Amino acid sequence: MSEPTVRKYLRMDDLSEKPPVRRTRGSVIDPYLPLVEQWLAEDRASWRKQRHTATRIWERLRDEHGAEVSLSTVTRAVARLRRESAVEPGGAFMDLVWHPGEAQADFGEVDVLYRGAPQRMRHFVLDFPYSNIGLAQLMPGEKAECTRQALLDLFEWLGGVPERSVFDNAAGVGRRTGGGGVRWTRLFQAFQAHYGFESSLCSPYAGHEKGAVEAKVGMFRRRLFVPTPRVWSVESFNYIVPDSILEFGGKPHHA
Repeated sequence: MSEPTVRKYLRMDDLSEKPPVRRTRGSVIDPYLPLVEQWLAEDRASWRKQRHTATRIWERLRDEHGAEVSLSTVTRAVARLRRESAVEPGGAFMDLVWHPGEAQADFGEVDVLYRGAPQRMRHFVLDFPYSNIGLAQLMPGEKAECTRQALLDLFEWLGGVPERSVFDNAAGVGRRTGGGGVRWTRLFQAFQAHYGFESSLCSPYAGHEKGAVEAKVGMFRRRLFVPTPRVWSVESFNYIVPDSILEFGGKPHHA
């Protein structure tokens, strides 16, 4: 490398890699945004069933102001303005904070050629959101025995046990009862008591409570099972899976 390059880096206080800067380009709708904001603000005093839709805003811009702008551009702009001004607020969520040693667990469906015949099986994923590292094991189903075996294999590979694990509201682990309690399966209760880790169940139909492992389930399906793998022994296949997917964690996290 050249001497000027070395001098340039010696003068720098921060050598961290800089994220790419996305250059924003102007849009044809920019001159009309104040007008659109005004219409949306006036809608607050109107009956909710008699407010502007994105299509109606596009028609007014076209007919009253001669705007040459597409409907899709207007639709995106209106959606962004509504989110920013909370004119029509939807469900609001806060980012869940995950600490080191906490894990999320879930099953996904995959097709494999098991001993030469196509068979739909399950892949169990244990994800650690804090470090963005996920591990997987192939299982024949989602029963309590499969969950126990997958966790046992991963605990032995890790050489440790997560302090806390969050599971789906699934029959293999337990289910939430009507009164807000949890009914754990007997096998999982014994397994949890032996290894001494805490566990909890997500709310029904609340996949956002374990979004990290939901994403890993899809990623591992695309990375490990495309093309369809040939599996003769599930135990042999699972033995090499953790080492082969550990490199996936080297990708920078989106946040």
